[in-house]
Amino acid sequence: MEFELDEDQQLLRRTVRETVAKVRGRPEDQQWSTYRRLGWLEAPPLELALILEELGYAADPTPFLATATWFAPLTGRLPDGSGTAVFDGAGRYVLDADRADEVALLTADGVVVVPGAELAARRMPVLDPNLHVAGIEAGTGALAEAGALAEGVPDLALTGLAATAVGACRRILDLSLEHVRRRVQFGRPLGSFQAVKHKAADMHVAIERARALTHFAALTIAEDDPRRTRAAHMAKAAAGECQRVVFRHGLQLFGAMGFTWENELQYHLKRAQACDLLLGTASAHRKALLGS
Repeated sequence: MEFELDEDQQLLRRTVRETVAKVRGRPEDQQWSTYRRLGWLEAPPLELALILEELGYAADPTPFLATATWFAPLTGRLPDGSGTAVFDGAGRYVLDADRADEVALLTADGVVVVPGAELAARRMPVLDPNLHVAGIEAGTGALAEAGALAEGVPDLALTGLAATAVGACRRILDLSLEHVRRRVQFGRPLGSFQAVKHKAADMHVAIERARALTHFAALTIAEDDPRRTRAAHMAKAAAGECQRVVFRHGLQLFGAMGFTWENELQYHLKRAQACDLLLGTASAHRKALLGS
């Protein structure tokens, strides 16, 4: 495996970063239309991880993550519009189930795809206000006809959440660094104090570790390496541990103002934590590694 990004991958990352920054203030449907038109949903696993990291950096509100990493790996195709999947055996916390055009259901008899409008999905209030998470009522509509749900989380779904969390953590670090450079205490920039430097260094190390494991997981998926499932668990666990370090230090460096509605930081703190909670926290994936 080649662990360094080649020239094309570096160009993709720059292009995605510039495009996301350009369309970020537009309506959500326009952002989604742009991403689809550019063919980002068709990217191979590593390139998809690079795209998701940049979308995580911007706290992307579109259904890109669920469509590319929940629906597509379960069905082997892209949906007609947006998509998501139910593969937890319960349908309790399904990303974008309330607005997906197609929903893939993993059942005991295989994968069944149903129109989103035929499912009784109710959006839940969650920590991240830009994230759509819904519960699907059992025994109603298309879900009742599909049969018993089964459990089997795709490796790409875990890797996608890890990549998104890495992007959110990167944004938290950048905002924190910008703040401590400008904020002056005792006649000196806050960032000049050793304790602040140590916190920033801890955040950077945690991010780079999680990013490396996310790229490794994406590479194993791309090559259908037998280590892919373990690698996906490792990436999800590392991303969850990363967000805890970055969340704690980022909020401490900003102070209480970092969690106010007027401050951008709170959106990225919430996105990073939501990525950890969806499909199992870091501790759950550590336990899965011990059992595998």
